[in-house]
Order: sequence, then structure tokens, then C-alpha cells
Amino acid sequence: CVCKVELSVCGQNLLDRDVTSKSDPFCVLFMEINGKWVELDRTETAVNNLNPAFSKKFIVDYHFEEVQKLKFALFDQDKSSMQLYEHDFLGEFSCTLGMIVSSKKITRTLLLGNGKPAGKGMITIAAQELSDNRVITLSMAGRKLDKKDLFGKSDPFLEFYKPGDDGKWMLVHRTEVIKYTLDPIWKPFTVPLVSLCDGDVEKLIKVMCYDYDSDGGHDFIGEFQASVARMCEAQDAFPLELECINPKKQKKKKNYKNSGIIIVKSCKITRDFSFLDYILGGCQLMFTVGIDFTASNGNPRDPSSLHYINPMGTNEYLSAIWAVGQIIQDYDSDKMFPALGFGAQLPPDWKVSHEFAINFNPTNPFCSGVEGIVQAYSACLPHIRFYGPTNFSPIINHVARFAAQATQQEFATQYFILLIITDGVISDMDETRHAVVQASKLPMSIIIVGVGNADFAAMEFLDGDNRVLRSYTGEEAARDIVQFVPFRDFRNAPKETLAKAVLAELPQQVVQYFKRQNLPP
Repeated sequence: CVCKVELSVCGQNLLDRDVTSKSDPFCVLFMEINGKWVELDRTETAVNNLNPAFSKKFIVDYHFEEVQKLKFALFDQDKSSMQLYEHDFLGEFSCTLGMIVSSKKITRTLLLGNGKPAGKGMITIAAQELSDNRVITLSMAGRKLDKKDLFGKSDPFLEFYKPGDDGKWMLVHRTEVIKYTLDPIWKPFTVPLVSLCDGDVEKLIKVMCYDYDSDGGHDFIGEFQASVARMCEAQDAFPLELECINPKKQKKKKNYKNSGIIIVKSCKITRDFSFLDYILGGCQLMFTVGIDFTASNGNPRDPSSLHYINPMGTNEYLSAIWAVGQIIQDYDSDKMFPALGFGAQLPPDWKVSHEFAINFNPTNPFCSGVEGIVQAYSACLPHIRFYGPTNFSPIINHVARFAAQATQQEFATQYFILLIITDGVISDMDETRHAVVQASKLPMSIIIVGVGNADFAAMEFLDGDNRVLRSYTGEEAARDIVQFVPFRDFRNAPKETLAKAVLAELPQQVVQYFKRQNLPP
């Protein structure tokens, strides 16, 4: 999901660094690239203004599956120098792009280099997606078109053109051919509004009608020009009729009227919403973690165990939680995440559980932020006994119950993401397949990260990239909601790479669900 985001910046109550007049602030945007702050752009200077609203916008490429760290720094322009150290510092604010788009607009305190507030100075940053996501659907017909074939009638089709930058007409769309008729009805078609008229509904487009010939020498019937705004006057009950004119015939014949009528039966402009539209519209991503505590992981006190926490304070389970959680947490306003375990025996009666709160609080399994999940995980290890079997379906059904409640929504407000981290083979494959097929109808996606060196063939099977997943009842999944990634492929790669691989499909899964349900942002 790569799109451009426009960031608008305002300052409030900035520090006054000028003796005789007020500060002349400008804002500089930095992005962290390979651990260094790199300047992306700067705004104009607002003269004598402690509450500036900058008209120059920052435009940034948005990548959902990356943590994009930004820093907004304000300076008081003193000299005409490009060197920032020549200007007085008025404070700065750092955050991720994910934080801004998930709130749409944020106001925060400006900080000085020592981490203290810069007086009463505040900064407001608002985000907007820069793409034109409108699409146009046209339904066209013709009446009494000129007969071009000696034997029988014409085989008409339409071509749509827009004016190009070079002044020439540029082909945008060609309809199908309707055989043997002078009164064709073409199938409705949908194209991006940007393609048809560069997003400008007042721009004239040209529509040409031809009679199809198999040798490619199509006969010209006639043409007309109209703006999209004019064509949009057509409503289902009131079609718009336009004369189809052949200029050569018009010149030659005195009593020439037209070469038939082209009818715009209906013309509708709608929005084709993107992932970012849903996020900017306030959609929250609800994140749950499911952790495999089965005996095949090995005793967590033994360095060969997948749950052994090494002297660096990490292991593959923790790495996976960090990689995914760090990105998702920006999109959940309360940052409270349920963390569940499966496949272990729990105190005091040592019964096996396939969905237990790792903080041992079944009524409130929520952990505060990704740090909270990491702490609860480390704390629970000494108190449970690893056991088995490896059952996925209870945790999938657990999250599905919450996702099912969210299907009552009128707008796209919630989408659930379950991260399951496991060391291997699923014991309840039939139940898991069934649970995934049922969940595919709900606002949820499942990410499975396989740790260790086991055979993950069953996981690949659940990840329906190659074929549609079926339940044991034969029912097909409504859409592909499982993304499986083996951790071993990323052991030596930078930690961002795992997050990219795991989250790459998520934006389109979110869009696909809300579109199918016809839910607007």
C-alpha cells in the first residue's frame, strides 16, 4: 500500500526569540533513514507570527508495513542562510506517520533539545490522502445509427478520448462491439475518473462511434463532445441524448440532421476507497496475540528451547511480537491488546488450556502496548507447564466472536488482527480450516509466524495464496485472510523485513472486506 499523504502544519504559542518583533517561524520535516535524521522539506517562513499556519504542505510516501519516524522542527528565521544552526530553535516534535494518519489530526507539545517543553508552544499536524479515488460508471446506448454494411446492419462500438498534454486526443476506453444492430445497448463500464478526464469533470471528452470490421478498417459513424459534468445529468429515469455527428456528411448534405443518437443511460461517480481512506476515517485495527506453549518448544530454561530468553532479552517469539506489534499499535487508540496462550497446563489444577490470558486475568486479558505483551509473556513462562496438542481453532474462534459483534457497524470502524506464533504442526487441522473459513466472512485477518525449524506445510496450506481454502464441510473461504511467514527466512535480515513480509497483504484484506460489505469509511 504505497500512496502519498499530505501533511499540513500549524504552530500555536511559539517561543518569541526576536527582541524587537515576534518570531518568524518555519518548519522543517525530517525522516529517520537508517538511524539518521534526513531533511525531507521545509515550509515557507511566517513573518512576525507566533501562531503560524503554513501554506506549504509536506508530501510523504506512506508505507503501512514500515515504521516511518518523522520529526517536525520549528526555527525562527534570522538570516537568509540554509544552515539550520544559523536560526533560533523553537522546539520539535517526533512521532510516526502511522500515529498521524490513525488520528487524522494531532496536537502536541513542542519540546526543546533537553526534552523539556518549549514554553507553551504546540504543533498541530493534519493528514490527508493525495490520491483521487473517484471512479465513473457509464451506461451507454445508441439509436438509429447510420447503416454502414451493404448487407445487414452495423456492428457499432464506442471509443472515449480525452485531450492530451500535446493537444492530441488520447484514447481512454473502448467498449465491446454489439453485432448487427442500429440500436445498440453497451454493457456498463467503470474507469478511474483520473483516466477519463484527469479528474476534471468540466473538461470536454470526445466519444467516437464506429462500425466494426474484422479487417480492422472500421467505418466511422459519428462523434460528439461533452463534459463528464454534462453526462452526469443522465439519471436512470432520464437518459441524456446526444446527437452523433459525422462532420463530412454535415458539410456535404444540406438537410443532414445526424448519424443517430448516442444515449447516456446513466453516469455515476463513486469513490473507490483505499486502505488509508478507512484509517483516516477512524477505522481501528484491533490486535490480539496468540502464543504457542506446547511441549515441542522445549523447556524454556534450556537454551535450545524456542521460549528460552537469551542474554539479549529476546527470542523468536518476542522478535515476532515486536516486529508486528510495533506497527499495528499506531492504529489502535487505547493500545490495549489481548494476549492469549494455548497448549499449556495451568496452575493450580494443571488442566490444559487452548485459550488462556497470559496475564492470568481471564476477565481482562489486555496488556498495555507491545511492552505490556512482552512483560506478561516473560512473567508467565515460569508458572505454566508446556503440554499439547497444538490447537489453533479455540483462539481463532475467540477473536472471531469479537469480530462478529463488529459486523453490526454501519461504517468501517473496527478490523481485527490475530497474530499466532507457533513452532509447528497443527493438531486440529479440520477445526482450524473450518474456523478460518467462518472467519473469512468477518472483519478479521490472521497472521501466522512459524518459529523454529519444523515442517510448516500445513501453514502454507492455510495461507490461500495458491488456491482457495475449504472447510471439511466443503465450504470455501470468502476471501484469503491468512498470511503465513516462517521466521527462519528472516533470522539474519533486519527486523523491519519481517514486518514488511507479514503485513504486506493486510491493507488489501481490510479494503476487500469493507468493500464487500459496502461499508464506507
